[in-house]
Amino acid sequence: MTLLLLLVLAGIPLLGVVWIAIYGSLTTVDGLFMSLILLAMSGIVGLNVLLELRKRGSGEPRQGSSAASTVSGGLMQRGKIQSVQFYESGVGQPNKSVVTLADGGSSSRTLVLEGDMRNALPVGQKVEVTFRKESGHNVLVNVDYP
Repeated sequence: MTLLLLLVLAGIPLLGVVWIAIYGSLTTVDGLFMSLILLAMSGIVGLNVLLELRKRGSGEPRQGSSAASTVSGGLMQRGKIQSVQFYESGVGQPNKSVVTLADGGSSSRTLVLEGDMRNALPVGQKVEVTFRKESGHNVLVNVDYP
């Protein structure tokens, strides 16, 4: 459905360019710049259509799916830790650590955990992180170093 909507949105500016060309104002400065703007709009939405088709054809997981697998203690992710960044939050909000995990290939996953994880998750180590969702935040349950 979204693909059809994107195709319609990419075609509407092209109809505007055709209308400008038919009524002969394409050679004026106004017609030229309006045509360029409409073609740019159509190109941007058309590129979005192509990227959407490419994503659907490659078999990547959709936005609604999760890369984390479920275990008895909560959710689990595996990978090599690329970076751990700690952020102090304002008063009344929990501090957060942003952990980047790589799976050995070119892709990486970002995981936001509650608290300071710089000592618990050393950069460069292969880990198996188990966490649970608690009141809207990810809380670390266990770390295994295989």
